Order: sequence, then C-alpha cells, then structure tokens
Amino acid sequence: MIGIVIVSHSKQLALGVQELAAQMVQGKVSIAVAAGIEDPENPLGTDPIQVYEAIASVFSDDGVLVLMDLGSALLSAEMAIEFLPETQQQKVYLCEAPLVEGAIAAVVAVAAGRDIHQVMAEARGALLAKATQLGVVSRPLSLVSHNTPTTNLESPTREIRLIVSNRLGLHARPAAQFVTTAARFQSQILVRNLTRNTELVRGDSINQVTTLGVRQGHELLITATGSDADEALAALRALFANNFGEDNVALNSPPALHHEVTPAIHGELSGIAASAGIAIAPVVHYQPTHVLITEYHVDEPDIEWQRLQAAIHTARQEIQAVFSQASLQIGDAEAAIFDAQLLFLEDPVLLEAAKERIFEHHINAEAAWQAVVDKVATSYRTLEDSYLQERVDDIVDVGQRVLRLLTGNAPANLHLEEPAILVATDLTPSDTARLDPTKVLGICTTLGSATSHSTIIARTLGIPAVLGVDAQVLHLADGTLMALDGESGKAWVEPESHILDLLAAKQEAWQTAQQEARATAHQPAITRDGRQVSVFANIGSINDVQVAVASGAEGVGLLRTEFLYLDRRSAPTEEEQLEVYQAIAQVLDNRPLIIRTLDVGGDKPLPYLRVGFPEANPFLGWRGIRFCLDHLDLFKTQLRAILRASVGHQIKIMLPMIASVTEVRATKVILGEVQAELNQAGISFDAAMKVGIMVEVPASVAIADQLAAEVDFFSIGTNDLSQYVMASDRTNPRVANLVDALHPAVLRMVQQTIQAAHAAGISVGLCGELAADTLATPILLGLGLDELSVNPQSIPGVKQAIARFCIVESEAIVASALQQDSAIHVRELISTSVIPPA
Repeated sequence: MIGIVIVSHSKQLALGVQELAAQMVQGKVSIAVAAGIEDPENPLGTDPIQVYEAIASVFSDDGVLVLMDLGSALLSAEMAIEFLPETQQQKVYLCEAPLVEGAIAAVVAVAAGRDIHQVMAEARGALLAKATQLGVVSRPLSLVSHNTPTTNLESPTREIRLIVSNRLGLHARPAAQFVTTAARFQSQILVRNLTRNTELVRGDSINQVTTLGVRQGHELLITATGSDADEALAALRALFANNFGEDNVALNSPPALHHEVTPAIHGELSGIAASAGIAIAPVVHYQPTHVLITEYHVDEPDIEWQRLQAAIHTARQEIQAVFSQASLQIGDAEAAIFDAQLLFLEDPVLLEAAKERIFEHHINAEAAWQAVVDKVATSYRTLEDSYLQERVDDIVDVGQRVLRLLTGNAPANLHLEEPAILVATDLTPSDTARLDPTKVLGICTTLGSATSHSTIIARTLGIPAVLGVDAQVLHLADGTLMALDGESGKAWVEPESHILDLLAAKQEAWQTAQQEARATAHQPAITRDGRQVSVFANIGSINDVQVAVASGAEGVGLLRTEFLYLDRRSAPTEEEQLEVYQAIAQVLDNRPLIIRTLDVGGDKPLPYLRVGFPEANPFLGWRGIRFCLDHLDLFKTQLRAILRASVGHQIKIMLPMIASVTEVRATKVILGEVQAELNQAGISFDAAMKVGIMVEVPASVAIADQLAAEVDFFSIGTNDLSQYVMASDRTNPRVANLVDALHPAVLRMVQQTIQAAHAAGISVGLCGELAADTLATPILLGLGLDELSVNPQSIPGVKQAIARFCIVESEAIVASALQQDSAIHVRELISTSVIPPA
C-alpha cells in the first residue's frame, strides 16, 4: 500500500494533519511525519535525516507520496531522497498539493486502492473541491443547520422508543457512551426527546445529545438509517437496558440535607454544603487564567484551520493525561467525567461550525473557536434542567484549554507550598483534578453547586468544600485564617476560639468515625471459607503510599516509576531515584514493594530522548521493556537505584510489556551485570531480590509456562491485556467500550496465566482496573488469584467484598462466566448470582 509522508516546519502542525488524515481512514493508511527540529529555543525547521527516516518507515513498492510546506521543507525532502537506494528513489514522489487538503484527499485515495499517479492527482485536485464547495455556500452555517443531515433514501430507516431509567438521565457520562456507541456504526443515528418535544438531533454529537435535556422517565425516539441500522439500534437498546452501567445510587453524593444555603449568624459566611469535613487553615487565592481573545481578519484561512486542529489535537492529549492521573487518584467512575470532554473535542457539529466560521468570515482560529463554544454554552444555560445547566463548566473548561494552546498561555499555578484553604470564584473539573489533598485542606468558592463535576471530584478526593459564599471572601488577604464546615455549609474568617474549639471537636469526632470505618480495612482479606487474598496498592508517588497504608494496603503491588521521569528536562539520577524508592519503602515498614521498571515510549514518550519518527501504532510500538533494552544507560541507572534501595526492605522488580523469553533473559543478564558492578564497588543490595513480569500482551499468555520458569511472580495488567485481546485502543472513545476486562476472551487469558503460574509454583496477582471493580470480585476469587492490587481508595471496599464470598461459590460463577459470549452477559450473570449479605 502507498505510504504518505508529511513534511513541515512545525511538528505540532504536522501531527495535527496526520491525526486528521488518519481519522478519515481509521488508521488504515501508513502516514509518517517529519517535522520540526530538536532545538528547544527554535523548534521550527526541517531535518533531511528525519525525512529520510519517515520515508523509510512507510516505504512500499507501490510508492511513497511526500507532501510539504514551503522553504526548507522542499529542500530537505529532495536531500532525503538522495540518501535512499536508487531503486527506491524512483518510487518516491514529491507533491506540491496543499498540506491539509492534500493529505486528506491522498489517504482517502490510497484507502480506495488507487495507484500512485491517481493518488497524486486526487491530492492536487483537493483545493478545487474546496473552492467549488465555498462557491456554492451562500450563507454562514451554524450548529443548528447540521442537526438533520440528508438521509440515504435507498436505505431503510428503523426506529425504537426507549424510556430512560438513569437517575440523572443522559448526563455527561451516559451521553458520552451513547455518542461513542452511535459512532461505531455506518448508519446515520438521529434522536429526539419525545417528552420535551425536541427536534431530531445527530446521535454522533455529544453536545446535541446532551442538550436534549434527557432526564429519568423521559421517552426518546431513536432512528437509524443505513445498512447496519438494526445492529446500531440493538447496541443502543443494550445501553439503556444496562442503565449505562450506573446503579442509580449516587456515588459520593453530597449530604442530603445541606444543599441549600442556610441562614448565617453573626460572624459566619453561609454557603452550599458541597463536601463534608472540617478544614482550618490560612487562605490562598486562586485566580484561573481566563484567555481573552481578539477577533481579526485573516487572508489564509487554511492556516487558521490547521492551527485550530493542532491545538485540539494537543488538548486531546492533555485531557487523556488528566484522565489517566484522575483514574489513579479518584477512580474510573469519577474520572470518566473527562471522557465527555474528549468527545466534545471530537464533536463533528462543533468542528464543522468552527471550520465554517474560519472560511466563511475569514477570522482567526481563536475567535471562531470562542464563538462556537459560546454558542454551545448558551444552549446549555437556557435548558430548564438545572443539572444540565451545570455542564457549562465542562464546556468552558475544555474551551479555555484549546484557547490557551492557541494563544500560548500557560495554565495558572495550583501548586501550594504549605497546607491551605483554596479561595476562588470557581474551579473547573481540570483544576480540581489537579489538587493535592495533603496541601488543599478545603475549598471555598463564590460560585458552584453541590452536583457540579468539580464538586464530585472534590468529594472523591475527600476535600471539604463550601460553595456559593458571599463575594467578600475574594478580598481576604492570603494567609488569613479560615475555618469551614463542609457538612453545614458554613465558613468563618478569623474564627474566635470557641468556634475553633467546636470545630476541632467535630473534626476529631469525624476522624474517629473514619478511623473506625477503616478499621476493617487493616485486617486481612479472608473469604468466608477461610482463604486469604493479599490486597496491595497501585501507586505513582510518595504521597500515594501514605494514603495506601492509611487505607489498609498490605503492600504495593505496582509502583509506577514514570512519575520520576516525566515533566523534566533530563532523566533522574541514580541518587534521586534511590532517595524516592527508600522513602516509599520506609513508609511501607517492611511490607512488600513491587517496583515496575520504566514503562515509557510509544504512547508515553520522554521529551528529552530522541525516539525518531512518530509511531503509527504507539501501543504496538517501542515501549516498556523494548525501550529500556535499547537505552541501557537509562535502564542500568534505574536497576542500580532499585538494588541499592532493596537493603532491609521487601523490594521486588517487575518488568513491563514482556512478550518473549528472550526479553526476560536479556534483562536478567543486565541485572547480573549491575549486581556485579555493585559488588565490585562494595555496595550492598538484596542478592535474593525477586524478579517478576507484567502479563499484559497475548504473547506472554500464550507462553506463560515458559515465562514462569524464568521469573518469581506474575502480575496481570488487565488494562493493556484487554485492549490487545480485543484489538481496541482504550483511549479512543469510539472503541473504548469494547475494552472490557470481563469479556470471556480476556477472562480465559487470565485463567490460562494463573494456571501456568501455579503449575510452576509462583504467585500471580492482578493490578489492572478490574481488581478494584467489586462486581468482579467473585470472578477474581474463583480464578484463583493470590493478590489484588488496586488504587488506594478502593482497598476497604475490595476487602469487604472478598469477605462476602467463599471460593466454591466463586468457582461456580467463573465456570459459567467463561461460557458466556459477551462481557454484558458476564455482568448479568454476576448480578443475578446469589451474593451473601455484607
């Protein structure tokens, strides 16, 4: 198949074009990027070697088409061809077509099976198609103009009517599931809220679906037109039947009796009780950076559209990073808030409207983006439903993120040096997810509500919050002492001693109650028939280990060491790593500590390491142990630090992304070399330290018996294993719903791994998100796992769940689950099984 190479002075621009083109053909065409230079001060430029590497990476006898912007890009491309063998040079074509339109036209032509000359012709003709389209459009189009696209009259239209049973209707997370499900099918999906008598809207638009204002009990009409209409409607019906995975019980719901503002007595500030708990600390003001933009005329709308696409691409990467961190810190259910933000950035109606404003009005990207975001926000504000009105915060949050990227503004600093109460007008979900509960002891804002996404996150983090207080609080000087009670919705500025005494007594009583509630979490997790299962914690920082121990962790089953390497200009030194590993081991007080070696590369690149051309499939690329074995200096430094920290502690090494016995043996040779160097230098270490591997690719499952003979333990990573088994990217909202660790295919892989490990006499744990899902607890017990490793906040619940089951019952559930044909049926099986009372 023909390969495509994009050459540009701007790496950000090229990646945006690559992303857009790849989406047009679902990644079926090989597209490489050669853009920018490795100079932090002046990153704009082109490098012939980069271009050569890009051409080589996608080379095919069918030909390679190279698209370039101006200036040195052309010279670099011409020079790069000279590096190729003469037989290959004749199959590389430099094309003068426009970068964005040319790339899109070219990949579509390649996917259609055209030859290289036809592909070039399509690329060159891309501007003609756009000019024709612009010539016939006589009026500006709006979001509304795309509500009802033209239907295919030759295809039958099917329709269903469904009653919504979700407690909060189609709020952000269910709406996101609806949209991603609808987008999986070729058929055109339209939906109408019959209860509110709305117009039909597009089912692939997150904003249009959400603004239908669907609440519990509302009736929807859903139509599908196309060849797979029946399948599409069946999938949507299943979502509703499964209640979108929600149990109709509010997670982390605010105190039921304190949502309203209560009257204040003298000396008090009264507000909304949003998150329970007492906080007494100096105040620190937080002023978010609100980007102000100016609209101006542009002569080259193509460039503005490319700028906007590049900013959206980067925003998507940032939100995915926030989602990953939030999943660890607050759990997957609450982190799913950011799924809706990702879908907002992919909303075709929104993107079409922004593009039309740029090309129709010849205005800059910032102004066009702000206009469409404001239009969506206004549509939310005018809804009668107060819960949906609050989703404006999410719209503004993601809108401002893109504007910051377009204008080059950095986000406001939220890192506190000392513990404090944060005072602000309001906080966005992204702001709140970045808070450190050890430093932000409380939140006091003049706006906000008890059901906003920011408040949900604050409650999950355990940060007391009082919202909607008088604006006079914004005039307090930093350092002013404040006390707040998140249960009653009251705050006190420079409180008198008797107030402090009352609050201190209430705080002590609350802490005592919390300690009693956590008491069972510090007991072993034992099933009803006497089998003990270790419950460890997944952590990614020193702060996490303190939370883990307080939550009852019996050790750390996964220390993600990537936090040491990211957000810095160079790799951490041996001494820096040693200090952190020793500090974490010290907090654990001789509990087991499993340290996973560096798992970057591919989808998690290190900015200070040159990794060559971008990878078309980073999850299948140069990552984990593959990366480390190619960076021996980096790898040996980490191994030395881990070995040195092992003295006097229960430290184990775990290797990520193992797919072959060769990789394990190669690592053991390197480990032996490091041990010999330490011995020669007279440096102590635990010579008997155990070495294990992550089982997270199907290859390692297939040869689990061979791998078990090489290592001391297995840890199954169901997050990656699920996406590899199901061939679905879990970060891609359109297919993420396929990545379900309870799918029988994944469960059979887990069973096979456990059987191989136990046959070899080694232990096996599970450190994926499945371990924290208490619905899955009987399955994991029945499969025979020795250890579960979960995020610290989930430990008490997982231990309680283990204590409710016995192994015989669990094994019976597993036997049935392995015979099911889908994850949905496995979940139904578990839900209908006899579960003993807690």
